[in-house]
This record gives sequence, structure tokens and C-alpha cells, in this order.
Amino acid sequence: GLFLAYTIYRTIYPEGFLYGSHLLNVTLGGTNTVVLIVSSLTMAMAVYYSQKGERKPLMGFLTITLVLGLVFLVIKYFEYSSKIHDNLFPAASLYHPASAGPHGVPEALQQQVHVFLWIYFLMTGLHALHMIVGAGILTTLILMARKGKFTKNYNSPVEISGLYWHFVDIVWIFLFPLLYLTGAHL
Repeated sequence: GLFLAYTIYRTIYPEGFLYGSHLLNVTLGGTNTVVLIVSSLTMAMAVYYSQKGERKPLMGFLTITLVLGLVFLVIKYFEYSSKIHDNLFPAASLYHPASAGPHGVPEALQQQVHVFLWIYFLMTGLHALHMIVGAGILTTLILMARKGKFTKNYNSPVEISGLYWHFVDIVWIFLFPLLYLTGAHL
């Protein structure tokens, strides 16, 4: 639904989405993209070692994946903090109308940029929520692996969790260019 909303509003407000994209930190978004791509690799390695029944490498790769997920969330925290500090959080600008048009956004485009920021926070916030759920899943898997619950014959929870983790990573692979790189050609 959010991707559909993005498509509709980007079609209606193309200039506002270009300006809004320039308000995002491409370096932080790109760093998070690399972090998640590497975390997909480490999750795939965890699945591999769970299939082989090798507990120590399984725990190691699950732990690395968890740490990378937490790195993603910490970077997102700093990015959100920066946006809130700069009065770019859309709900805050409803209460502080003077902050609705920062960073040289032309007055005619302020409402369009406001829509972009709502979509940005909704999409990335929902993604971050799924990352938090993934971190909980990884923590559970690490604890189960420590107890020796996974063997060559029983590793389905790791495989299913790996699919979840890869899906969340793939969603980010779409979010990054749609949100951060929209105005990169300007």
C-alpha cells in the first residue's frame, strides 16, 4: 500500500519529491544499503551452517547479522534525529508552520515536500520496525543455537528467518533509490 501511495503522490507531485529527496542524507542511506547487503550475506552463511549442523559458525554468523541490523538501526536513529532537529518531521511542522518550508524549498512546493516527508517517514519507519522484529528473531535464534537446538535435520527456523531477513533487506533495496536518489540527477 505504501509503495502504491508513493507512486501516486510522486506522479502528482514530481517537483516536491525531487526537492524532498535532496533533504535526505544519501551517504547515510547508502551506508545502510551496504550494511544490509552484507547482512544478507552473513544471514545466508548462517543458513548454510545451520544446514551443515555446525553450531559455532552458525552462532557467529547470526551474531554478525544481528550486529549489522543494529548498526542499520543506529544509523537510522541519527538520520531521524537530524531530520527532527531540522524541523523536517512532518507532524512537528503541523504545530510549527514556520518550519514547514526549510532548506530553501519554494513556497509553492512546501506542501508537496511535506507529502514526500510523510511518505519517507512512514516507509522507512515501517521498515525500521521490521528490522527491530528481525533483531528479536535473530536474538531468539542465537539463544536456540547456543542450546544446540539446530541440527542437519532440524534447521527450518533459521531458514525461514533467513527468508524474512532477506525480504526486509530487499525492501530497503527498493526504498533507497525511490527515496534517496529521486533527485540525484539534478
